[in-house]
Amino acid sequence: MHAVTVKLGEPPAVASVGLGVHGTTSDRDVFRLPDLWQLHLYRYCAELTVAGTIHPIRPGHVSLIPPGTQVHYRYRGRSEHLYAHLRLTESGEPRTVPLMQDSGAEMPVLSSLMLQAIAAAPKAPARVTAEVWAVLWRVTELTRTGGGHPAVAAAIAHIESDLAGPLGVPAIARAAGVSHNHLTRLFHAETGATVVAYIRRRRLAQARHLLRESTLSIPAIAAAVGIGDLQAFNKACRRELGRSPRAIRGAVGSAAESSPSG
Repeated sequence: MHAVTVKLGEPPAVASVGLGVHGTTSDRDVFRLPDLWQLHLYRYCAELTVAGTIHPIRPGHVSLIPPGTQVHYRYRGRSEHLYAHLRLTESGEPRTVPLMQDSGAEMPVLSSLMLQAIAAAPKAPARVTAEVWAVLWRVTELTRTGGGHPAVAAAIAHIESDLAGPLGVPAIARAAGVSHNHLTRLFHAETGATVVAYIRRRRLAQARHLLRESTLSIPAIAAAVGIGDLQAFNKACRRELGRSPRAIRGAVGSAAESSPSG
């Protein structure tokens, strides 16, 4: 077994989370959980065999194993991993992910979420569910079906986390770990847009949301999306959204006033 299919349309039912310690009395474990998925985030080197396939385990690897699957572990001494045992619903789009994968740069985030879930387990089950659900989503996105260069994913994450910032392409490329020219080529090949066009589109989408849904002033909205010059913000809204900022905000008010009341 090399891959599994999961659906994450609804939160999981988490039966248990914790720190598992193995390899202290025996270098092998063989077991299965008849009704529960196993999510493991590893801190050691070992081997996991599932359905005849050997999966090497290294620090930072994460596995997701379906219910009823027998697993064979072979340890190299004391071995610790963070784990969650859970039930998944049949709601949502099917997502196929490797049974075992390297979490890479996501390792600190996944570890933090799992540790928060473990800390919350005695008194806040809703928090446990939220943290584990977040881990599952991140695990399913480590390797995206159909490819996708990790530098592009890193660049998009950098952009989305700082839409109000200056967001120069050279700085984004450094954050993604590639050269300016290489990122430009990769980004256009994967998204069909330039990095600058993507930033502009995302900034204006956020601006439209804030103009429609918030009472923030127009200058504050412009600053919040990284366009501090009001004249430039007005031109960008007209070009990308077809209306001035005031017209976008006014259209929402007019629609509300014309709506029939109950």
